[in-house]
Amino acid sequence: MSILSFGDPMSRTSKLLSLLRIRHPIIQAPMVGVSTPQLAAAVSNAGALGSIGLGASTAAQSRAMIEATRALTDKPFNVNLFCHQPAVADAEREAAWIRHLAPLFTELGATPPSALSLGYETFLASEETLEVLLQERPAVASFHFGLPPSQWIRALRDAGVVTLACATSPAEAALAVEAGVDAVIAQGVEAGGHRGVFDPSADEHLGTLALVELVVATCPLPVIAAGGIMNGRTIAAAMQMGAAAVQMGTAFILCPESSANAQYRSALQGERAHHTRVSAAISGRPARGMVNRLFTDIGGNTAPALPDYPIAYDAAKSLQAAAISKGNHDFAVQWAGQGAPLARTLPAAELVGTLVRELNAATRGGH
Repeated sequence: MSILSFGDPMSRTSKLLSLLRIRHPIIQAPMVGVSTPQLAAAVSNAGALGSIGLGASTAAQSRAMIEATRALTDKPFNVNLFCHQPAVADAEREAAWIRHLAPLFTELGATPPSALSLGYETFLASEETLEVLLQERPAVASFHFGLPPSQWIRALRDAGVVTLACATSPAEAALAVEAGVDAVIAQGVEAGGHRGVFDPSADEHLGTLALVELVVATCPLPVIAAGGIMNGRTIAAAMQMGAAAVQMGTAFILCPESSANAQYRSALQGERAHHTRVSAAISGRPARGMVNRLFTDIGGNTAPALPDYPIAYDAAKSLQAAAISKGNHDFAVQWAGQGAPLARTLPAAELVGTLVRELNAATRGGH
């Protein structure tokens, strides 16, 4: 049974569920490197909205991911695109960053990279990926780190694709409304992974509940709460603040359908889950993860200027690879939100069902 059984049928939640064509007000976050077609399909088949992250994929890889997910579900799912400003290569800045990391490579008995690569381009520079979306017509497309041109959003909507945009402040939410999206994801600072802030130098670091309430007060669109939401009680709290639905990432990492490796899963079930921090030094953009040497030994006040995102990420990935080759996982990228200790090891469909039952119980006051 859905929360809508007890609510106003014309509520923002019912309108959003109708728009997304799902039964439950839960979106599984599109975690690049963790979410899989299997996870997205299981979530969607359970009546929520599964997601795949296409931010680090080429147009061809994006098409293959969409096709792989469609092979597992006939239900709607979300595809997520990174809309950061195109990286500007700076050989001097990148060389300084490599020198900054060199002692760590030496400690691992490895040679630092001679140069850093872009890794992947922004959606803003990939009309080819846009064309894939217009051809494949996924049910939902969401945007992170900013917004694509408004004409791209119109083209997607004309193709029947529902569009969502991440916002970390009321000002960003207003820009998303102006651009023509269908709903806004209000991402609080508690969230794991990369913050969707448009301009990291202007990050307001707003918490989820405060952000949701501020955005709902001025935003005419449905608002989806994200950040630190791990169970039905926190879903109910977000909806009490005016959210129409929630997006949850860390809660799904321990599902067997995710691609999180054994070390990641172990960390999320141990003491390290209680210690998360936001750092820009890993990728070039602020992101929250479980604290390890990526957080303690990289960056800091004496560090040189960061290369642009995602160029800086290439350095961290090279360091991680060098460490793992020695059986050392101290430099593993393990994103997680502040609610990490509450993560549960359940199949995705069972987790969705549990969350819905908890939400209904919380909405009815536990009766």
